[in-house]
Amino acid sequence: MGRLEGKIVCITGAASGIGRGAALAAAREGAVVVGTDLQVPQGEALVAEITAAGGKAEFLQHDVTRENDWIAVIDHIRRRHGRLDVLVNNAGIGLSGPVVDISLSDWKRLSAVNIDGVFLGVKHGLKLMRDGPGGSIINVSSIAGIKASANASAYCATKGAVRLFTKAVALECAAAQDGVRVNSLHPGIVETAIWDTLIGTSADGSNARPRGATLDAFTAAAVPFKRPGRIEEIVAGILYLASDDSSYVTGTELVIDGGRSIA
Repeated sequence: MGRLEGKIVCITGAASGIGRGAALAAAREGAVVVGTDLQVPQGEALVAEITAAGGKAEFLQHDVTRENDWIAVIDHIRRRHGRLDVLVNNAGIGLSGPVVDISLSDWKRLSAVNIDGVFLGVKHGLKLMRDGPGGSIINVSSIAGIKASANASAYCATKGAVRLFTKAVALECAAAQDGVRVNSLHPGIVETAIWDTLIGTSADGSNARPRGATLDAFTAAAVPFKRPGRIEEIVAGILYLASDDSSYVTGTELVIDGGRSIA
């Protein structure tokens, strides 16, 4: 406990899934969490849960594809906290289907969230980090940014872009000697809502195949560990990259996938 004591940590897509798990864990480790998302009730519930446990958190409604929203979020953090120590660019969406069936509008929407959102977060978050002693930027990519999958070409394209964008910015920061580390995180198959769009499941099976049973069957065939990852296993990687334990780590890709990328 206390690995992030006093750090100001901004997490996008914090209302659910990996983002929510990261926010809860960061607060337990002593961070002041600024969670952002489009899902307002879930975001406010997250803050209530953290504060009830004695942690510190606040929530901001935020569309990561809008530059004005990013400017407002970073200005809020600057005014309220004076610095930014950790930025977790976690917000993302999924899309699957044959490439010939993907509409241009769907391609642009996927790119706007998964690529533009990360770019804008880095662009504006980095400026505030550089006003202080530096910090850690964690861009959540995916195993799909490393290993291609049929019928996921658009998603793979966006997550691959995040991977190399991260490395390029890491080199810029190292050259500037600004104290900012930039790394990408690559979760494998995890039981979160994004997989509903990727493999045609739903959490309760109401509209499609039930998520849990379908993911279990999929991972048994595709993942050496024979099971999906747990949110807390992905969050452990985020905590490592956010903390001073990774003070000599930049430009890397942290893969947490049960061996999927090498299978």
